[in-house]
Amino acid sequence: MTEGQAATITEEQIYNALRECYDPEIPVDIVNLGLVYGVTIVDNWVGVKMTLTSPGCPASSMISEDVKQRLKSIPGVGDADVRIVWQPEWKPTMMTDEARKKLGMAG
Repeated sequence: MTEGQAATITEEQIYNALRECYDPEIPVDIVNLGLVYGVTIVDNWVGVKMTLTSPGCPASSMISEDVKQRLKSIPGVGDADVRIVWQPEWKPTMMTDEARKKLGMAG
């Protein structure tokens, strides 16, 4: 890459990185839990809109910081932000079939 040439950041790269982020109390990544509501990429900045399993989640700042650090480790990402939202409210039905199986829930 030459100076001034930015790496192209893809949603696939972002979601792959987010699949490495976990709520420490649940052995399923935040994507499969259905916590990620959206991703925005502007030049070398990435924003993630997500929620948590409950508003009182004691690990919220840890999860948010983990997401930010994983995003910043993607080649080409200069900065990243995480916005925690509460609408729509997370429900177990937002989990993927893979997540439900891993947690022993009926699909």
